[in-house]
Amino acid sequence: MKKVGLLGGTFNPPHIGHLIMANEVKHALQLDEVRLMPASIPPHKADPSDATPEQRLKMVELAVTGIQGLTASSFEVDRGGISYTFNTMKALIEQEPDTAFHFIIGGDMIDMLDKWHKIDELLKIVTFVGVGRPGTVGETQYPIKMVNIPEIDLSSTLIRNRLQKGDTIQFLVPDSIATYIREEGLYGI
Repeated sequence: MKKVGLLGGTFNPPHIGHLIMANEVKHALQLDEVRLMPASIPPHKADPSDATPEQRLKMVELAVTGIQGLTASSFEVDRGGISYTFNTMKALIEQEPDTAFHFIIGGDMIDMLDKWHKIDELLKIVTFVGVGRPGTVGETQYPIKMVNIPEIDLSSTLIRNRLQKGDTIQFLVPDSIATYIREEGLYGI
């Protein structure tokens, strides 16, 4: 059976913290691959700012280029609408019945699991993998396989704020993403 990790999120923009998380979990759990999957419309974020789902997907594609075992997934962007993990996982399992999926979440999402859509049913069909994140508790009553990774206090919000102030984002995002952001005029630059 193929073992696949899924790292969902807005990726607005993707940054090195996302790549570290995906790569560390891939190696710790010996997964065949980790797919970074941007949400079309995330249910827990009111305003995904000024990058479209297609632009966020393109940035994820740029971020994983040349990194063995990390791939971009257009699954939720292609489906459109609000991206509930339960619906996504149900559809993915139907498409890939011989794949064991591991859904990767950070401490901020661990703290919110009790608010997730159909969480009890979701836990029956996917293994949750949690990683720590600075500033979060990362505890829940739900069964989660925890993986220790180097924690970096970095968020897409911080990157957007830096861009709007004209501050550097060098080393926080891959160079290809910084170039894409400039070329597309994203985040008020």
